[in-house]
Amino acid sequence: MNIAIVGATGAVGHELLRVLEQRRTPVASLRLFASERSAGATLAFRHTPLKVEPLTRSAFDAAGFDFAFFSAGASVSRDYAPIAVRSGAVVIDNSSAFRMDPHVPLGIPEINAEAIRAHRGIIAVPNCTAIILCMAVHPLHRLGRIRRIVVSTYQAISGAGARALAELQEQTRQAAAGQPVTPKVLPHPVIHNVFSHNTTIGPDGYNGEETKVVHETRKILGDDAILVSPTCVRVPVPRAHAESINLTFERPVTVAQAREALSR
Repeated sequence: MNIAIVGATGAVGHELLRVLEQRRTPVASLRLFASERSAGATLAFRHTPLKVEPLTRSAFDAAGFDFAFFSAGASVSRDYAPIAVRSGAVVIDNSSAFRMDPHVPLGIPEINAEAIRAHRGIIAVPNCTAIILCMAVHPLHRLGRIRRIVVSTYQAISGAGARALAELQEQTRQAAAGQPVTPKVLPHPVIHNVFSHNTTIGPDGYNGEETKVVHETRKILGDDAILVSPTCVRVPVPRAHAESINLTFERPVTVAQAREALSR
């Protein structure tokens, strides 16, 4: 496969490189793209140094990419993903740009593989919190249709990007040394703190992450009637999100039935 990664120098880009290596994905060629600021950096893939190229509108011309992974934010995806598709690549987009587009599948292979196979060139990757939630509740939804989901999320700092993760490390050092902690990347001190997810709070009182969870969960499960009540917060750990989920079903579901469904 010929693969392009847009946003290769960010936290998600680094993780994608690691996963491609770990899973021994058959890669014939790999090109890395990022902003002008990050272009020229060198990243290693399978012990081979690869230079990061600046992302331009001609980057996909006659490149012959099979897949282009986008992890550089919604505005970049909106501008460049259609160009990649026109060049013949299938775009796997990690941003929010196309998630609620009715013509773009919001894909979790274990849940909606049929929708993914019917893509028109772009496959949107759901919000990380929605993925965790839907993977847990999907087998239960098939068991006894869910009417309501109440979910509380505890989200690691890595989800806010590489600069936020570096800020956690720096604040940990400062706190251990008894030094004052001043936030620069996130709106509040990270160390020894829990705060509302670092997205804008809308007029309905939900932050941006909570709004994504509501709409994306309904789209992934294919059920707009499900009531979703999320609370999303940041917690001072580097990696690994956690969720507490409470479900209300249309008909009685026993604990034994739920355990059986989740064990399959």
